[in-house]
Amino acid sequence: MCWDYLPCFSFVAVLAWSVGAWAAWVGKRKTALRASMAGLVVFGCFIGLLWAFLDRPPLRTMGETRLWYSFFLPLTGLSVYYRWRYKWILCFSTVLSLVFIVINLLRPEIHDKTLMPALQSPWFVPHVIIYMFSYAMLGVATLTAIRLLWFRPMPGKRKAGAVHAALPPGSSRSPSCAEMASCDDLVYVGFAFLTLGMLTGAFWAKEAWGSYWSWDPKETWAAVTWFSYLLYIHFRVVSRNRPRQALYILLVSFVFLQMCWWGINYLPAVQGVSVHVYD
Repeated sequence: MCWDYLPCFSFVAVLAWSVGAWAAWVGKRKTALRASMAGLVVFGCFIGLLWAFLDRPPLRTMGETRLWYSFFLPLTGLSVYYRWRYKWILCFSTVLSLVFIVINLLRPEIHDKTLMPALQSPWFVPHVIIYMFSYAMLGVATLTAIRLLWFRPMPGKRKAGAVHAALPPGSSRSPSCAEMASCDDLVYVGFAFLTLGMLTGAFWAKEAWGSYWSWDPKETWAAVTWFSYLLYIHFRVVSRNRPRQALYILLVSFVFLQMCWWGINYLPAVQGVSVHVYD
């Protein structure tokens, strides 16, 4: 098993996810769940086989972390669809996962079996996997934010001249409010795992470099990202009647997350300074 088998496994997985997305769109819930799960099993098998081939977890290079992101995105989309039955989410998560798969296909990398001493730590695997899951949750939350901002009217937003019927007894919020709540839930879970990822990273840093935090460029952007999502959560608590402003904060936070994940690699000031390198 090696990287060259990625196109075969990806084709089968994306095909299954596409079938699941189509089934969700036309209301065939069982087919959507089964097809999406089948795609996850296929792609998960590739990650497991690559792990065995490399004799190490495939988490070292940027391409390897994109593999996990490509896996966790459909998993998160499936979870959201199962929980809230949003038929559009499987389409979005499949397309976004496909983007990362295509990037890996167009930019193959060298995946040797060696690990630098700093990566030979029990914190290595949980730290990266937790972060990738967090990134996937926050990525799906961002997709939800984009849909709420530009593809669906927000709670309280009225069209001129429209007649609004009274809510039936027991209804406290519109479907848009329900989607806003689901977006909040995704951020809460993603933020929890983001925090756990930072904590495991701190323990790893203590073991590898002797200190829990050193304000390395990667760590600095991680802190910026963490505080940005914390700002979103606090804003939602104190200003629940201003959802659009909160969603803009969420979009900015996701930009910070991308800078933390891969954007810093292109900053001239980081070259030769950061110890957080993937290859």
